Amino acid sequence: MEKKIKILMVDDEEQFRATTRKILDRRGFDTLLAASGPEALEQLREKPQVVILDVKMPGMDGHEVLRAIKKIEPDLPVIMLTGHGAMPSAREALAHGAYDYLAKPCDIDLLANKVLEALRHQKKPGALLENRVLDVMIPLEDYTTLRSDQTVREAIQQLKESFRSKVATNRLMETGHRSVLVLDSRGKAQGILAISDLLGALMPAYLSAPRPSMADSIQYSPMFWTGMFTREVAILGGRRIGDIMSPDPPTVEASANLMEAAYIMHTQNTRRLVVMQSGEVVGIIREQDLFFEMERTLAAR
Repeated sequence: MEKKIKILMVDDEEQFRATTRKILDRRGFDTLLAASGPEALEQLREKPQVVILDVKMPGMDGHEVLRAIKKIEPDLPVIMLTGHGAMPSAREALAHGAYDYLAKPCDIDLLANKVLEALRHQKKPGALLENRVLDVMIPLEDYTTLRSDQTVREAIQQLKESFRSKVATNRLMETGHRSVLVLDSRGKAQGILAISDLLGALMPAYLSAPRPSMADSIQYSPMFWTGMFTREVAILGGRRIGDIMSPDPPTVEASANLMEAAYIMHTQNTRRLVVMQSGEVVGIIREQDLFFEMERTLAAR
């Protein structure tokens, strides 16, 4: 995004507001915060482009805030957040001018896509505009990257951190990457280290070695497996990422249509693509990013 999209997040829980701002800002948004309805109305002076509004708040609840916002800024898109038990209330908000509603806990990918969708709808009401790869990818700065000469131990720690930051709150969740993008010193993609690669590298060679025909039907005993996982993990931790990583995924241009990305993933049997722009790596698009776009398309019809 060349210019940051300004979002107003309205919620009465302090930790939720702080965590949400951290995650959304990391995605490239400029996030304003409000702890109450009156504070949200004051923040309208900052000209937010989209409002994310909790339905259940003490004092002035989300419905009252929505009505007040629509009196001041009739065209400002408002996305309502609600608990599962309050779905009828959220649907009612649509009748009062809310753009859409999402149930909590809400995946951050879905929320970010909903914000972008709301902006496009505001520019062309009634039109469902297709996103490009650039619009739904994970920017490179938000994806876990390492060098091929670093150790598997370092990769596992980085992957763990990517999951930890995504579940910092039980009300807003983001899926972890499940992979590390491996770059060389010039920032060129060399490969991908996925959890499936870790599991494959964990297997000692003798498990796949040919066995005598008489042993084909013999099952390994419980004693055979005892301690093997711990031993192999210790060995694996010291290996270089470059020794076990998968080749770098296929690429797709940032300006490409999402159908092209879906076609490449399907025909090449891959779960993610490296996104390129002007010959440089700018992000990753994953199968779940396309899944959220499928949901968005059906929800808009």
